[in-house]
Amino acid sequence: MARKRATDLSKTDMTMLVLIVLLVIFGLAVLFSSSEYNGRVRFGDSACYFKKQLFATALGMGVMYMVSSIDYHFFLRLGPVAYLISMFLSGAVLFVGQEINGSKRWLNLGPLSFQPSEFAKVAVILFLAWQIERTKKATRGFGFMCRTILTLLPIIGLVGSNNLSTAIIILGIGGILIFVSNPGYLEFIGLGSAGAGFIAVFLAAESYRLERLAIWRNPEKYEKGFQTIQGLYAIGSGGIFGRGFGNSLQKLGFVPEAQNDMIFSIICEEMGAAGAIFLIFLFVMLLWRLGVAAMHAKDLAGALICCGIMGHLALQVILNIAVVTNTIPNTGITLPFISYGGTSAVFLLGEMGLAMNVGKCDRIN
Repeated sequence: MARKRATDLSKTDMTMLVLIVLLVIFGLAVLFSSSEYNGRVRFGDSACYFKKQLFATALGMGVMYMVSSIDYHFFLRLGPVAYLISMFLSGAVLFVGQEINGSKRWLNLGPLSFQPSEFAKVAVILFLAWQIERTKKATRGFGFMCRTILTLLPIIGLVGSNNLSTAIIILGIGGILIFVSNPGYLEFIGLGSAGAGFIAVFLAAESYRLERLAIWRNPEKYEKGFQTIQGLYAIGSGGIFGRGFGNSLQKLGFVPEAQNDMIFSIICEEMGAAGAIFLIFLFVMLLWRLGVAAMHAKDLAGALICCGIMGHLALQVILNIAVVTNTIPNTGITLPFISYGGTSAVFLLGEMGLAMNVGKCDRIN
């Protein structure tokens, strides 16, 4: 048994594991700093958010270990079932979901709340990997692209009705996996046009989405642009090395919900450009290891799983930082490993377990 455990450990991508642990520790530390004021004001406990996130992270690490210990083909076969469950849960949110801060995105499970859109991301990765792997050589041409995207439209529609940012990420994951599996390039012009048209329709469907475009262009003219302006103040005041850990001023009620979407601005204020660059470096290194795992996977399914996880992580990091810096309109996207959110932490660490599983299977062979 001891020899088997040692062999399993030797097959683990230790670089990826170290990067994940560093991001988790960094995220918990930053979360405690950014949330202590809100926790003290709302709940009388400055460590309230930190304790909840620590519990979710511990649970997520357990899930990561479990998933990394089971052959990923087992989860691949569950892809269609997971996809159907994600559609059911996303539909349930529309009818019995809990509304928080004007958004109905959560389901109550007793004392806990669950965000089905986080599960939908994992389900889509597994389902698309299963679907594309089964088509084998029939991955050429516009027809393949259309069939694959059409299978995603139900979940995109359900999620996008109350969470446009996650719907965009799911659409992006689909586009990335199609790109990886399709040797052609010209077809992606049509796919990109269709995706842009889909996003345009969703933007026009609700007036508040068009309002976000106006706020993005001139945040100082709108009351709802307050968060963006305060976030930019935080970034600018951090300088090169920041005010020091725990010394943010903007988290004291100036940046609303500083522990959530805008946490990157608090990192910039407390740790400066140096801290922001260090965090981005960790993300880039993790994306590199995911790419290595994808290139050395023993089959197409494993490569697609790693590419889907890599695409999910890259899209979410890029979009979150772009929102915080006001490069794109505010879309409510959290920063992986860093922002507060128990559901996100559990499923993201589960994805990391899948990626490590693929790399481990590669070493076995």
